[in-house]
Amino acid sequence: MEYSQSTQPVKNKLFVFCIMLSLWVYMLYCCVGYCVTTPSFMMEERSSRNPLKPLQKQALEMFLKSQSRDLLNSESDADSRGDGWEENKGDVAYDEDSGVAGALNGSETKKLPQAIIIGVKKGGTRALLEFLRLHPDIRAVGAEPHFFDRNYEKGLEWYRELMPKTEEGQLTMEKTPSYFVTKEVPGRIHAMSKDTKLIVVVRDPVTRAISDYTQTRSKKPDIPSFESLTFKNITANLIDTSWSAVQIGMYARHLEQWLQFFPMSQLLFVSGERLISNPAGEMARVQHFLGLRREVTHKHFHFNPAKGFPCLKRPESNSRPHCLGKTKGRTHPNIHPDVIQRLREFYKPFNKKFYHMTGHDFGWD
Repeated sequence: MEYSQSTQPVKNKLFVFCIMLSLWVYMLYCCVGYCVTTPSFMMEERSSRNPLKPLQKQALEMFLKSQSRDLLNSESDADSRGDGWEENKGDVAYDEDSGVAGALNGSETKKLPQAIIIGVKKGGTRALLEFLRLHPDIRAVGAEPHFFDRNYEKGLEWYRELMPKTEEGQLTMEKTPSYFVTKEVPGRIHAMSKDTKLIVVVRDPVTRAISDYTQTRSKKPDIPSFESLTFKNITANLIDTSWSAVQIGMYARHLEQWLQFFPMSQLLFVSGERLISNPAGEMARVQHFLGLRREVTHKHFHFNPAKGFPCLKRPESNSRPHCLGKTKGRTHPNIHPDVIQRLREFYKPFNKKFYHMTGHDFGWD
């Protein structure tokens, strides 16, 4: 009896200690989880314009040490999710002030996307997404969610959780190029929101098919030649429309599925060629379509002749421009001119119909 009385205070203290330890671990867990969702920014610029309180600064420094992320670097994405951008840590693509303030005061929330880049594969969707992420009013998920074509059964809440946090007035976006050619997707996006704005990056279907093949061959060097895959019967000159590299370029046929659910006014078609030759001009069209002020201009682009496409830069900075990574701009194989000519003839009626449907001649013929 005396023994149990003498040990009772020890047990009480141990119980209180366990409770306090549990609370401390929980608070640490919440803090870490909070910091991980905080967007990237530049400490130097932010502190010079609006110094942070000591507690805020400490939290931001912890985040920088644990997760430095460059919005123009998608190095962690798989090839099918973007191919990546060259890394230059330290620079960021969007407005630091709005991101930092929103994260610190808890005003940011996750929303379903109001705009989606729905296609097409090897058209220039990754470039467009990274150009858009320069805009302070756009937040976009880097990896392709593939929600509406591969993960639809997981539900909208699962999809929402993939999205970045946004403040009031900011636009949430994602891009998955396979959406445009998947017949179930238009109805599913419409069921989520009939007001969703849709962007399609299109490119000369012949060049696009060769680029598609080139990417596949880089992963599977032993695949058959482009010529043999293009034809069902090469002697009869019959194109194999079941091959995805050919099928994707039949834009008019895919567009018909979308027009069953969305008016043409909710679709914007971006030229993949002009996204390279005149990125600022195409970005002006995109920003107008999204109802955004024109923030991304010619000052943000620097053409790299060695790579053959524009790189991104911060107008106020002298830092090295960000360029698409080594998996972009692959050298295409030499295709027999007769095969290219046959493909051009095959696509001509589809292109003509596509021009008529969109009211725009992309000049591929």
